Amino acid sequence: MRIGRNLLVTLQGDLEDAMVEQIERVVTNEVARTQATGMLIDISGLTLVDSFVARVIARLVGMVRLLGAETTVVGMQPAVAITLVELGVSMKHVHTALNAEQGMARLRGLQDERLD
Repeated sequence: MRIGRNLLVTLQGDLEDAMVEQIERVVTNEVARTQATGMLIDISGLTLVDSFVARVIARLVGMVRLLGAETTVVGMQPAVAITLVELGVSMKHVHTALNAEQGMARLRGLQDERLD
């Protein structure tokens, strides 16, 4: 979904590897096609995240940044956060917020920083 110059991507359910890779391709193509300046990834619908899905989310954030857009991940469940830490998945370059409203505010701040 598009919100102004930003895209909203919602991830839900149990994601299989092939589906995650397809999402990655579709999202990067959409960022390039629409010249989006920001992307909000809502993962509140994910109850479990394995190391592959976590790495793909982190990789997607990097790809979108290379395409000129900022990304914020929102809606992380406590169990998902615990799993990511336990798996040792590096999410240092991933900006997060508790919900979509805070995520949009963070995106605006990141976009403003990029303009400076």
